[in-house]
Amino acid sequence: MPLPRWALALADDNGRSGSTDAALASVISLPHLDERVLVAEAQTGSRVAFEELVRRYDRDVLRLALNLMKRPEDARDVYQEAFLKVYRNLHRFRFECSFYTWLYRIVTNVCLDHLRRRQARPEDQAPELNSGLHEEGITDFFERQREQRPTLDPERTFIGKEIKARIATAMERLSPRERIVFEMKHYQGLKLRAIGDALGTTEETVKNSLFRATRKLRHELGGLR
Repeated sequence: MPLPRWALALADDNGRSGSTDAALASVISLPHLDERVLVAEAQTGSRVAFEELVRRYDRDVLRLALNLMKRPEDARDVYQEAFLKVYRNLHRFRFECSFYTWLYRIVTNVCLDHLRRRQARPEDQAPELNSGLHEEGITDFFERQREQRPTLDPERTFIGKEIKARIATAMERLSPRERIVFEMKHYQGLKLRAIGDALGTTEETVKNSLFRATRKLRHELGGLR
């Protein structure tokens, strides 16, 4: 996905990126530039340096947004809003963590905001049958399921859709933070400390959120066999 045009327009309007871009491009190949140097150049107003940062991480950002939001249109909104926040706040980055961790934190916070707004609108909470939830993330019922070929059994296909609908509904009933913690732990395989870093909170807080999310899901899905 290319850099949104609003970011390019902002760089042009600021009028800071012309001469440094030409010098930077003539000295070294951007894809091989060290991340710290690239971020430092972007902080001085280099548009090409910022574009290279977007190029390096745009797939990761979009993948994370899709994993957390489940809806392509919401993921695209998160993608653009996150990179806009990065652009506007890059001068605040102080290299106290990796740029990727800082970026990850921004994306997850944008996702949290979108999920809170979605939760406040009942019409937006209808489950999506094709959300692609990874069933191994939920214990008990799902651990007992075998791989199936639903195309060979229409009844199983229908039942499978009903199950996915119930999962999606159960996930929507979690708080935004509980949902994101559960998604990051079980679907993305992140450790609790990494989730805490991404959310700007402690490992203990993450553990408590995960416990509450798991307990709620077990209660919602306890009737499945």
